[in-house]
Amino acid sequence: FLSLVAEFCCGFFVILIMGNFWFLAVLYLLWLYLDWGTPCAGGRRSHWVRGWTVWKYFREYFPIHLIKTSELNPNHNYLLGFHPHGVLVAGAFGNFCTDPPFKNLFPGLTPYLHIMPIWFGCPFFREYIMSAGMVSASKESVSHVLSNKGGGHASVIVIGGAEESLNAHPGSLTLNILKRKGFIKMALKHGAHLVPVFSFGENELFKQVANPKGSWLRNVQEKLQKIMGFALPLFHARGVFQYSFGLIPYRQPIHTVVGSPIPVKQNLNPTTEEIDQLHALYLQKLKKLFEEHKGNYGIPAHKSLIFE
Repeated sequence: FLSLVAEFCCGFFVILIMGNFWFLAVLYLLWLYLDWGTPCAGGRRSHWVRGWTVWKYFREYFPIHLIKTSELNPNHNYLLGFHPHGVLVAGAFGNFCTDPPFKNLFPGLTPYLHIMPIWFGCPFFREYIMSAGMVSASKESVSHVLSNKGGGHASVIVIGGAEESLNAHPGSLTLNILKRKGFIKMALKHGAHLVPVFSFGENELFKQVANPKGSWLRNVQEKLQKIMGFALPLFHARGVFQYSFGLIPYRQPIHTVVGSPIPVKQNLNPTTEEIDQLHALYLQKLKKLFEEHKGNYGIPAHKSLIFE
């Protein structure tokens, strides 16, 4: 969905440049230059945009549910690790970029969904995603959110990133996380409490062309991902009036379960050992969260998370 909106916005910008309204495009480029740093400085959210009625229907389509397992004290800042990436991260968008799911369950906390910086270079589209509460996934941006002295901020990071979307097959429980420790370091530097989040059903929204590791397709996808910064999974789902083929996601329930916070004491210069210890604890809590709730959402008892 976001990709389609981005393409529309870029197309509209091209029309302005090539048409009789080129001066508007020039003015917007000036605005873009002056406003370039905003995605790394907390963005520019709009409660009006986040509350659009269309998001209510978007959440009800699947449907998307947000499940609270523990209180999150708004006097602290939090770093929420979202898993898995899926193809389109629909659960993260529906729960953290629209109102009122998160606001009702966690009053006093403001969620910021961190996404790839490349999206903020798209004319007009950047204004929309910032209004929904999305900000850059750069270190500078995460630091800005977690530096709020009064607490009440929640950075939401899709830990597996674009690489993990290549594993987004129905039934897949493989997470790219063993080498991803930057979020742990950020939590330590800012004393932000860590919260594991698992979104059941995220990988069931699309069917992806088989791309096992070592296959020519996977090799091409991984090379493109390194070059462009984002992955290109080959996926399909249903159409508008038929269920055999199309790009509209299947109507599969998404249950995004927010775990209990892991208290983190601020450490401006954490050692490698301290980062590894907290990372291991995070993996332990994430696995526990999954095991405690998997039976409620159709995951067989013998299935477990696979960390790569």
